[in-house]
Amino acid sequence: MNSPTRTYRYYDFVMAAFVCVLLCSNLIGAAKAAVVTLPLIGEVTFSAGVLFFPISYIFGDILTEVYGYGRDRRVVWAGFAALAFASFMAWVALSLPPAPGDFNLAYQTHMEGVFGNTWRIVAGSMIAFWCGSFANSFVMAKMKVRMEGRHLWMRTIGSTMVGEAVDSGLFVFIAFYGIWPDAQVAKIALAQYLLKTSWEVLMTPVTYRIVAFLKRAEHEDWYDRNTNFNPFHVRV
Repeated sequence: MNSPTRTYRYYDFVMAAFVCVLLCSNLIGAAKAAVVTLPLIGEVTFSAGVLFFPISYIFGDILTEVYGYGRDRRVVWAGFAALAFASFMAWVALSLPPAPGDFNLAYQTHMEGVFGNTWRIVAGSMIAFWCGSFANSFVMAKMKVRMEGRHLWMRTIGSTMVGEAVDSGLFVFIAFYGIWPDAQVAKIALAQYLLKTSWEVLMTPVTYRIVAFLKRAEHEDWYDRNTNFNPFHVRV
């Protein structure tokens, strides 16, 4: 039953979890550089946030599958606003002069190391998240209608492949093009894409269980047959 005036028991909790994962993966994990060796690619450096950011796409799939594109759109905008505010707050906190004392001066240096990302990295992260999330939700919604609700695994993986391609490509290009050699930019983008997409495949059984639980609990299984897919449209 597609009733935009309905209220839900768990929608707000899913939104809160989505925003929490998004902020943590961008603010905490992004500052830690890690190295792994991938088949055919070799040694790759990536931010630790890559390990957790794909969880936001899993939430996006769950939201679109159960509640529909319109309600997922609200969550994406909530996440975008949270990222923008967190980035602004980090900039303000770093811009304030530290109080005198060795501890405060050292603490300022540590904060700059963790939260002092360049404007290109911040812009790349926000733009890539916004574009990739909407691409993921759009493909997920269209595939559900086309497949008449069948083959959830195909829809979650297929939509993530599109969304993560947009996200990884935009982020690495905006943040590092012209700074790193072109070959390295392409290599890092590919590695991040493979890591993120692999998460979706591994988490498919978990996604199935959460979707089944929410559909039963909410008595909802939304089909976006008459949805306005404009990402700037605020109504469900």
